Amino acid sequence: MVTSSDQDSIRILTLSDPERRNPLSPAMVTGLLEALEQAEKDSNVRAVVLTGAGQAFSAGADLEFLKSVTQMGAEANLAHSRELMRLFHRLYTFPKPTVAAVNGPAVAGGAGLATACDLVVMNEQARIGYTEVKIGFVAALVGVILIRSVGEKHARELLLTGKLVGAQEAFRMGLVNKVVPAEGVLEEALAFAREISANAPASVSLTKELLNALPGMGLEDGLRLASIANAWVRETGDLAEGIAAFFEKRAPRFG
Repeated sequence: MVTSSDQDSIRILTLSDPERRNPLSPAMVTGLLEALEQAEKDSNVRAVVLTGAGQAFSAGADLEFLKSVTQMGAEANLAHSRELMRLFHRLYTFPKPTVAAVNGPAVAGGAGLATACDLVVMNEQARIGYTEVKIGFVAALVGVILIRSVGEKHARELLLTGKLVGAQEAFRMGLVNKVVPAEGVLEEALAFAREISANAPASVSLTKELLNALPGMGLEDGLRLASIANAWVRETGDLAEGIAAFFEKRAPRFG
């Protein structure tokens, strides 16, 4: 359900169920979790690009599976919900930079996958939306990440209306970082990934940890955590190499 390929130090993960528009089936969730685990462990991988096969990024819930959820029982539904929670949390807190290449529609949980990535590049003809309320569901897990990404008013608009928005509107709301023609989505996402992965890995990872933690912290706690991070990074080999490269007027060679 998830295929993997590499371009230099960039791992491309592709949601691969194009006939069904790459739904977030249980098998897809498991495949993504396993692929992310492998990408984290591979020291040659510096960044991850997530995209979809065919004409869609991801249509969200697996409709066949959705038919069964009202009959599954509380215990089975909670187990499935927690597995989805694990996926969104894993993607949002992934220690290496992540870029979503939204090649086509990103709907409901599929929109959530894109939102959980660090950066999003979107096909100018695609649409994105959190449509759960239209079928009596709720974008509970996705909403936690969405409100951090676009703020309360935009999150309320998207979650309560359940509407799909075009790429330019998504850009205006802060859902996506760049809108490009369809044929350039993956290349633009790879360019973002390369730009980030050229930086010091320890610095990128620590910056991501701070970005995850700071929105939920008060001023004093946030500054205290930042001071610890500031002190810790001074002990890393990446900083030593970065400083040496600066004074020697050469490109740094980070490990």
